[in-house]
Amino acid sequence: MRQHTRSTSLNTARRTADLAALEARPEVDVLVVGGGVTGAGVALDAVSRGLSTVLVEREDLAFGTSRWSSKLVHGGLRYLAKGQVGIAYESARERDVLMRVTAPHLVRPMPMVVPVHRDTGLARALFVRAGMGMGDLLRVLSRTPASVLRPPRILNARQTTRLLPGVKTDGLLGGILSFDGQLVDDARLVIGIARTAAGQGARIITRCSAESITADGVVLREGTTGRIIPVRPRAVVNATGVHADALDPGIRLSPSRGTHLVLDAATLGRPKAALTVPIEGSTSRFVFALPQPDGRIFAGLTDEPVDGPAARVPEVPEEDVDFLLAQFNRALSTELTRADVIGSFAGLRPLLRGDEHSSNLSREHSVSVAPNGSVTVVGGKLTTYRAMAEEAVDALAAVHRLPAGPCRTREIPLVGAASPEELDALDAPRHLVARYGTEAAEVLSTAGGDPDLLVPVVRGITPAELRFGVSREGALNTDDLLERRSRIALVDTDRDLAETAAKEALAWAERTGA
Repeated sequence: MRQHTRSTSLNTARRTADLAALEARPEVDVLVVGGGVTGAGVALDAVSRGLSTVLVEREDLAFGTSRWSSKLVHGGLRYLAKGQVGIAYESARERDVLMRVTAPHLVRPMPMVVPVHRDTGLARALFVRAGMGMGDLLRVLSRTPASVLRPPRILNARQTTRLLPGVKTDGLLGGILSFDGQLVDDARLVIGIARTAAGQGARIITRCSAESITADGVVLREGTTGRIIPVRPRAVVNATGVHADALDPGIRLSPSRGTHLVLDAATLGRPKAALTVPIEGSTSRFVFALPQPDGRIFAGLTDEPVDGPAARVPEVPEEDVDFLLAQFNRALSTELTRADVIGSFAGLRPLLRGDEHSSNLSREHSVSVAPNGSVTVVGGKLTTYRAMAEEAVDALAAVHRLPAGPCRTREIPLVGAASPEELDALDAPRHLVARYGTEAAEVLSTAGGDPDLLVPVVRGITPAELRFGVSREGALNTDDLLERRSRIALVDTDRDLAETAAKEALAWAERTGA
């Protein structure tokens, strides 16, 4: 696999150096505003084409919608049900790129089961099975081998309960098994893309906001000191998601809220597959109870329109909790109650405005040029971030006549990436390989031979990983460590247990200059 030519480490020292270099030489080919999956993808695409590139993010990498997904790299089955074949095929194709080239260390097959009960109805069962077959056809067309994602098949009742111990057995006829891609963590994907861009020479600067964008330049504000930094980029990309209309008033968005509940896996009998339940009254929408590597389950999701300004950290309304519990309880032997909900999170999808309910709005993306010359990329899905970034860089290169080479991101593996065979051969703990790939050994090295730093603080996360988050992954405070470099903060009691270890990791980095 391709070797990175510069350090991929993000930390306080590099951030300081990048800011100083930008102040000394404010001219740059491409300035990307927004540090979610789309912005990070644009930064990697641009810098890998030979363009000098800076990404600024007012908070932290993956601060917004990119960390609130279902953690699925999916093949677009829902879009097939709506007849959106183009979007579905693009999803399947980009899933293949992620699973086999760019991030095989972060994406693995996820078995998903739709239980079929006597009252399900033959028509719905046949419709779901036909949809799975169409999804598998897209897998074949996108050249994903069956060794990576197995074809769907029908299960009997015993096989279904073996995978889904919590499923309602009364009237259970069997289930429909299919496979999709699951991310170990969506925020880790964003950080991996950003670090890969840094390894290609991009400057990744968090806690830095774009105050204004004009044809004459961009005014940045450094968030920790408040100082103003004027820059003169030849092209600007607005990748701020649901906040894109603040920089480009011509964009019309209809944000949609997607809520997930956090459950203990024991509540559903520790399932070995994702429970997939068709939403009552719909043929194309499902809710998913998705097992996570740390023994939690993410159960979601809703699709509700949001009025007014988009919140930076959306809250979970009570009606979303009630809706999700009601949908899952239709398929469970023991009903879930609010007491089973140990955490929750919600994200806002930046959907393009239409007159329909948000669940009917297209998940297509849009790349447009504003009157001030900036390129806005919005919409789309996490799975298709790479294709969106490619189109955005194509557009800015054409509009601003930049000397960009051809897109290379289909062939650039992210930091830590390796084939499953290479990952299996690594001499490192399996839980570290699952989260860091080939960088697992580097995580171990941050322990400096101290075995106490390899003892999990909570949910399998060790102090060595928190140190790695500060010294290599750009974490600047405890929230960065507990909310985005790990998912500890999703449950309040877990966060309380890890707060001290996070502060110690930050103090270690400041003391040693790591």
